[in-house]
Amino acid sequence: MKNNIFKSFATALLVVIGISSVAVGQRNRTANAKPAQTLLSALPPSDAVAVINVSRVVSEALPKLLAESPAKLAEITRDLASFKTRTGLDPYAFDQIAVGFNYKYPREGITKISSIALARGSFNAGAMVAAGRLAANGKYREEKYQGKTIYVFTLEQQFRLFGLWDLKVGDLAVAALEGDTLGIGSLDAVRGALDASKARKYANPELLALATRDPYALIGFGGNLTPLLLENLNVSNGTIARELTAVRQVYGTLGMTATNLELMVAARTVDTDSAKNLGDTVEGLKQLGGLFINRLAAAKGTLARSALNNLKVTAVGNELQVRTAVAQSQVTPLMRGY
Repeated sequence: MKNNIFKSFATALLVVIGISSVAVGQRNRTANAKPAQTLLSALPPSDAVAVINVSRVVSEALPKLLAESPAKLAEITRDLASFKTRTGLDPYAFDQIAVGFNYKYPREGITKISSIALARGSFNAGAMVAAGRLAANGKYREEKYQGKTIYVFTLEQQFRLFGLWDLKVGDLAVAALEGDTLGIGSLDAVRGALDASKARKYANPELLALATRDPYALIGFGGNLTPLLLENLNVSNGTIARELTAVRQVYGTLGMTATNLELMVAARTVDTDSAKNLGDTVEGLKQLGGLFINRLAAAKGTLARSALNNLKVTAVGNELQVRTAVAQSQVTPLMRGY
């Protein structure tokens, strides 16, 4: 690839998930579709959106996946707790986080992704920002914008999210928005959120509906695929590249049952024939995937084989839906190993 689009998307998402996950083992809360929709609705215009059910992540998912590894769970908690120490933002109080992503094309062949996270929960946004000023001990600056104060914390720190991923975070801007909502992201992203709030111009409602199709999911997302974004992916396989040009939107969920983790990803194409052709391509890749599994290490190979065996590909009208599930017990060894 000419650029690392997927890494940028994943990094931005991991940052906001990591901020929320320091509250492992806290009170259990009930998933509720309406607050998720409301929080997503406060996002500025976005090319893609995601909602993270923090309550289920911190009270159910991580404790289950790491039940047999208390040392790793403690390590993750220590790694993430430093965020509160540095910024004063208390992730224990977060209920949900909504994330908006925008694609930017600074020059030919290059795609960058900017993101804004909105957090809402059992806290007063103004009081939490004030706590951040105290925690920063002078290592922040203020900017007045649209009648609000944006606080920019200079972190320049390496964060180890979930004890798994090393990420470098530089300046982090935070502002109290309307309705006890925190805006968190780059300075430009927080300014954009304030602009959208003042102009009452918000994210595409169609994307919000896609991201909240399953109100009980750990994570839900929906996004547009623009021709320029697809072009910049620079997919080397001609058949796959051709099939992807027919995709206009993607959406999906990551969920958890009593024993499994479940993933669903759907692609909306221009017509039914495109969805069928893309499905045939995915089925072909599924057959090829089995050839590479034996090269993987034991735990990774077991997980990949299970995901591949459980993979279901279905074309429904102009949509292609791909579903798979793996046992939580197959994921746990990988998390312990990092």
